[in-house]
Amino acid sequence: MEEKVRSDLLTKDELIEKFKGAPANYVVFAGMLMVSAAVGIYFWRRGQKNTEEFLMASRSMGTLPMTFSLIASFMSAITLLGTPAEMYVSGTQYIALVLSYPLVMGAAAHLYLPVFSGIKITTSYEYLEYRFGKSVRLLSSSCFILQMLVYMSIVVYAPALALAQVTGLDVDLACAVIFVVCIFYTSIGGIKAVMWTDTFQALCMFGSYIAIIIKGNYDAGGANVVFDRNYQSGRVELFNFEPDLRRRHTVWGLVIGGYFTWVSVYGINQTQVQRYLTVKKTSQAVKAIWLNVVGIGSLLLICAYGGLVMYAFYFDCDPVTTQQVSKKDQLFPLFVMQVMGDYPGVPGLFVAGVFSGALSTVSSGLNSLAAVCLRDFIESACGVKLTDAKATLVTKGLGVIFGVIGYALIFLVKSIDGVLEAALGIFGIVGGPVLGAFTLGMFFPFVNTLGAFVGTLSSLIFTMWMGFGQTASVLAKHYDAPRWSPKMPTSIENCPASWLNYNATTPVPPSATFNHLPLYEVSYMWFSAIACMWCVVVGVLVSLPRPQDKRTVDRRLICPNLNKLFCWWPRPLRSPLEEYCRDIGADFDEKMAERYRRDASADGQINLAYQKKEEF
Repeated sequence: MEEKVRSDLLTKDELIEKFKGAPANYVVFAGMLMVSAAVGIYFWRRGQKNTEEFLMASRSMGTLPMTFSLIASFMSAITLLGTPAEMYVSGTQYIALVLSYPLVMGAAAHLYLPVFSGIKITTSYEYLEYRFGKSVRLLSSSCFILQMLVYMSIVVYAPALALAQVTGLDVDLACAVIFVVCIFYTSIGGIKAVMWTDTFQALCMFGSYIAIIIKGNYDAGGANVVFDRNYQSGRVELFNFEPDLRRRHTVWGLVIGGYFTWVSVYGINQTQVQRYLTVKKTSQAVKAIWLNVVGIGSLLLICAYGGLVMYAFYFDCDPVTTQQVSKKDQLFPLFVMQVMGDYPGVPGLFVAGVFSGALSTVSSGLNSLAAVCLRDFIESACGVKLTDAKATLVTKGLGVIFGVIGYALIFLVKSIDGVLEAALGIFGIVGGPVLGAFTLGMFFPFVNTLGAFVGTLSSLIFTMWMGFGQTASVLAKHYDAPRWSPKMPTSIENCPASWLNYNATTPVPPSATFNHLPLYEVSYMWFSAIACMWCVVVGVLVSLPRPQDKRTVDRRLICPNLNKLFCWWPRPLRSPLEEYCRDIGADFDEKMAERYRRDASADGQINLAYQKKEEF
């Protein structure tokens, strides 16, 4: 057979030199950073009259910037780098996640949002104090802070890794640049600066990816060749209905597990809820949420096709085997430099696009973390009363502090292989129990404070044991990856000689001291679903001996569309539930509730489920 050694492939070191030799790449990248900083300066010069404007934009934002901000906040560098790597290494089954997006947005827009829009809040966790009391609020707020700090460190490390791959710059320095720029424009510009830079950065993400995929698709031989090579290698897989929870990606795990994972973000996460409340009308937020089905769905599919194009390009010379990359998340940056390195400025556009994803996520996270710390801990838990001027200054300082902490955590996530799995895993482990707490509050009127607190705390403990146990199992080489997370075949038969100068790795034997449990093999896609259901079941069981009287619960704190969830049930079953829903809040006493709230506040046992309407 005729040899077809690839003469077009350059080594990683050669690609780095090519990037360094094109000043246009640095100009494009620096331009993106300057635009982001300029937006912050613009809103700083306009001034923030009070904390409400700094954190909530005085509820004056438009639908378009809110839509792009929602897209950019969580579909960031994780998607841009992790999704193509997933297609290359494990195949296309992950694409089935897009089927969960309409379910997620429907729940966020019509089940959770109506409750938040009916009460005047700054943080979503204020609702939990209104419904259950301060203990549940502080527990959930603490979970949010932990989740966002870890998540920010992951999404910053990912693009820094990409930058190091194509420029040779120090990863720690690249991480520091991202955090410094984010801290700058978030601290001085507030939520308006964050949302408008999110809009600009979302356009950077889409633009850079589309340009690269068009060129990569052409170099690979066109769409027909791309599909054929992926199909022949077994990567095209969309209908794996295996019910085993241990299988890493199946239709059930991606649709059901994906629903719980992403509704914990779009339904109740402070970063998203804060954006819903920056517009004047609830209808604007609903429209923006539904537009996100198109936005994040399109971005996922574009990134997935980028992974297929990447495999079609490297189908006969695998960069992972030849050690041109050390982690799978470095694959796409290498591919970008390979196909676009001769076009000055385009690799810089890609780096700017990936960095945009990180900037949008971190800026959103810092602003939300500052809001949660101010409202939930300083003002609520500690009872500190601040003037608007002092509160705004404290909020800016908190943004800086959280930025420094997020940067420090980067040094703990460096060993993580697979940013996509790590990010969704942390959503499930920490976000799932909090989703359960909100679900108990909005859909189970009889659940009391003790039930919500025990359900949330026990769920958090269990899912942390399961999630971190899986991580430990992988490190101890006990996780059966070939069985539950098989990798697709690759080839190095046509690699150039410069790529074949590598040392084969020696397999590490499993640790003899690790106590492996089958629980550690459950797919990360199920973490959020398991956590939420655990919280709900435990919360209901604990509440049954002394349930909350549904007639005395403030109806505004229960999902207004609760009765519609049963509209498809047979009438004999539906009628009692509809009657139950009509009785919710029937005996709610505003004056008694206010007196209870005032008396309980003296001993730190506030239950703000009972507040005057004008206070909401």
